Amino acid sequence: MTSRQQPCVLVVEDEGAQREVLKYNLESEGFQVLIAENGDEALLLVREETPDLIVLDINMPRMDGLSATHAVRRLN
Repeated sequence: MTSRQQPCVLVVEDEGAQREVLKYNLESEGFQVLIAENGDEALLLVREETPDLIVLDINMPRMDGLSATHAVRRLN
């Protein structure tokens, strides 16, 4: 876990263009942004970084957004 000054947002999105738009807009507003392409990657980042907020796509391959949400809740 890293120390940070800015609030941290984890963006979980399987479409690259959407990820980049979200990342750009959030960083423009002063957020630190972490990126994951799927629910599995998101879980790894949540364990390592403990983001303040997660923006999660609901329709993703491998692990959909609802499954990822349930898995994150089980981590606590």
